[in-house]
Amino acid sequence: MKYPYSDAALPVGKRVADLLGRMTTDEKIGQLIQLFGWKAYVHKDGAITIADDYKEKLARGGIGSFYGFLRADPWTGVTLESGLAPKESAEAVNLVQRYAIENSRLGIPVLFGEECAHGHMSIGATVFPVPIAAASTWNPELFEQACSAVAEETRSRGGAATYSPILDIVRDPRWGRTEETFGEDPVLCAEMGTAAVRGLQSGLPDRGIAATVKHFAAYGASMGGRNGAPANIGPIELREKDLYPFEKAIEAGALSVMTAYNEIDGVPCTSNRELLTDILRDTWGFDGFVITDCGALGMLAGGHRVAEDGQNAAALALQAGVDMEMSGEVFEAHLREAVDNGIVPMGTLDQAAARVLSVKFRLGLFENPYVDPKRAESVSERGEHRYLARKMAQEGIVLLQNRNGRLPLSKAIRRIAVIGPNAANRYNQLGDYTSPQPADAIVTVLGGIRSKLGPDAEVRYAEGCRVCSVDRSQIGEAAALARWADAAVVVVGGSSARQFGDNMIDQTTGANLVQDTSVDMDTGEGVDRSDLALSGVQLELVQAVFDTGVPVVVVFVNGRPVSEPWIAEHIDAVLEAWYPGQEGGHAVADILFGDCNPSGKLPVSIPKNVGQLPVYYNVKKTNGKRYLETDTEPLYRFGHGLSYTTFAYSGLTVAPERITAEDEASVTVRVTNTGSVAGQEVVQLYIRDEICSVTRPVMELKRFAKIALAPGEEKTVTFTLGRDQLQFVDQSLGRIVEPGRFMIYVGGDPTALLTAELIVERSMKNN
Repeated sequence: MKYPYSDAALPVGKRVADLLGRMTTDEKIGQLIQLFGWKAYVHKDGAITIADDYKEKLARGGIGSFYGFLRADPWTGVTLESGLAPKESAEAVNLVQRYAIENSRLGIPVLFGEECAHGHMSIGATVFPVPIAAASTWNPELFEQACSAVAEETRSRGGAATYSPILDIVRDPRWGRTEETFGEDPVLCAEMGTAAVRGLQSGLPDRGIAATVKHFAAYGASMGGRNGAPANIGPIELREKDLYPFEKAIEAGALSVMTAYNEIDGVPCTSNRELLTDILRDTWGFDGFVITDCGALGMLAGGHRVAEDGQNAAALALQAGVDMEMSGEVFEAHLREAVDNGIVPMGTLDQAAARVLSVKFRLGLFENPYVDPKRAESVSERGEHRYLARKMAQEGIVLLQNRNGRLPLSKAIRRIAVIGPNAANRYNQLGDYTSPQPADAIVTVLGGIRSKLGPDAEVRYAEGCRVCSVDRSQIGEAAALARWADAAVVVVGGSSARQFGDNMIDQTTGANLVQDTSVDMDTGEGVDRSDLALSGVQLELVQAVFDTGVPVVVVFVNGRPVSEPWIAEHIDAVLEAWYPGQEGGHAVADILFGDCNPSGKLPVSIPKNVGQLPVYYNVKKTNGKRYLETDTEPLYRFGHGLSYTTFAYSGLTVAPERITAEDEASVTVRVTNTGSVAGQEVVQLYIRDEICSVTRPVMELKRFAKIALAPGEEKTVTFTLGRDQLQFVDQSLGRIVEPGRFMIYVGGDPTALLTAELIVERSMKNN
């Protein structure tokens, strides 16, 4: 018999109501439970079977979702050998989905949620640059295309939701998850985050995947940059910085939100009703579902200690606005008991189940629960996805300095030394949340240079040292190689590589537990540092190569800013490549030899040393002048990035020069490529509210645009400024525009900006 909820012609709301009315209490609870997917199947001798202990749960509707069904990494224990190739991935998803639908009472499909921080975290998927590199492109349109490609690969294998993008604002880059963010500015973060939401969800219902914006909220504001530590910030700053990107992502249609592990002013985010209901739903109108981070419910009782036990933890979270638990441990063990004891009202349970079911209907899972294994295989082989990965890496590389025109290097060079721990280690180039990779899938910097120069040049390699090791025994060999060469490219930085057997993993959350520097990993989730200098003896390696007198280029491959003033002072040419993904080696070589003109700009400030932290650019005027030992200026500012060409700005105008809060003004500037090569420029617009009822930052990014210019070409760029750009959060926590004078700053570098004024007059409507 076909029930109304099976009728695709009916509105989603009616389908949900009909289905919910037919469900038992246990079936409703099942929709809120997300279990670890890699445990649900057995892959042995080429055959895929469902794990026996999962069959009964699937048949009674006790599993609403699987997390990381296709995930492969040290935490899951899934390797290249034991994991699933693209075609097998689709077959495995179909197997489990078919069992769930055909053997359960109501045939509700399972939601498969996957990690896609910078590409689907499964075997054979494209590995894109990490988000901090994506932010360095300042190109939301390009990033949207990349996210669309990620969605296509993921959905073709059966994944229908992902746990990205991360919208956390970085205040302290010692935080190990800095690489997963879009940096320190809320407007840049919002632009990149909404681009991700559009790209990931663009093919819905059958090609796209549900975006989950995370971590809600203020996860990047933790004390000391320590993962999950309390965020001690005020309500105005919370709304101005941390909530703004989330609000924009909800406006863009994000279907899911993940809670943060941390607390804000004593209230854990996972049980914060003001965040999850009052702001997210009642104020912003969010109509998707809220999922916890892995193990977060257990922390309410065992960590934050705001709940007496699992029953109370489940009740606190549900009543605050949580709808699904990643890992499912607390809901599976305690939620039925909480309902029976009246701690969780049936209406609250119904509300959460309805939200999950609604998203499943909107994803088209009831009409199209299965995927085509042949298509999964063909999508994974698309060359255009690798092209996008390379282009993103190119545009995300930041030329930090280039004294004496050291770059680009000549392709006529005959002997080049490629040195350093990150020159040829493919995993050190990829970042955290990366699956095992076959050797031929990754182009390292060494490989990219060899491919670029071909057989006419001799390219030799020396590691010199490892990322975290204090072993200096190979530094002499590296220096000798540099003396042989016409130029040396030294590739140093960090590592987020979770290599098998190298580290200890928290089996609940998957986070790294190691604090021992003998492990060659110094970045990633759970890997926070007390310093931002190069780990190990990497600086000594750079210094030894510099002392040979050979021309030196330093390339940083890393997940957080590197604070090394010595390198800035002594090395002429320095590139920040972040973790550039599987095509990163080609992209670095393209920049080094001038086939691509660098256009990246920093999305985060780089301090001279950690004693300056925080150094984000949008500080208050009362920030202070200097320390005894140093000033407060960073080594490199937010928005900084050089090019092989030069750009001139002229003709800055604001029209009209006087508006009311209900009006808009156009800001226009001319940009000319005054150099000899084509290039891309990021035009940045900042404002300052001169007099305000609450203190305001000295500068705030409000608009930006990336443009391409041929040599001698001029373009006119126009930005619109209105209420959204001029408003601020006042003492009543509302957003208002006050009359007064605004300074407008426009340019390609935050240290060299044209200025103009805009006057906002009192509206006659308010008189």
